Amino acid sequence: MTDSAEGFRAATGDEHPSGPGLGAEERAAAVRQAMDGLWQIRKVMNPADGRPVSVPAEWERRQPLRAVALTLAAAGIPASALGPDGRRTAAGYRVSHVDGVVRVEWLGPPGSRAAYEQHEQLQRCSRALQDLGWQVLEYRGARRHRWLEVEPPP
Repeated sequence: MTDSAEGFRAATGDEHPSGPGLGAEERAAAVRQAMDGLWQIRKVMNPADGRPVSVPAEWERRQPLRAVALTLAAAGIPASALGPDGRRTAAGYRVSHVDGVVRVEWLGPPGSRAAYEQHEQLQRCSRALQDLGWQVLEYRGARRHRWLEVEPPP
């Protein structure tokens, strides 16, 4: 997660581990506050559009990477992290855009057992996202690498 003048951003899994700034308790409070804001957005925007609050609002549809990262952080799922050399230092989710779709992967440093935990942890991510109305499909590619593709419902 980064906290800056532009506001709170949930971690995507490509950030460096937290340095100076908010501690774990403050970050958890910031995530809760951001999720409360997201629910308020849904309550205000969705009924006007004729959609229930159980599906992503227009803000989430326009910024799906941020919305998906926030959803995973609010579910208590850890994000991966990068060290100063660009190598993974922690196992967790990584959220990215690939071909216009949000992709969620479970990555970690060598020896972290992230590859063995992939399916189980991605299922955990999938449940958290589906609970908030996102459509989620799991894929398996070369070398049994798994990932989720996440989109708002039509």
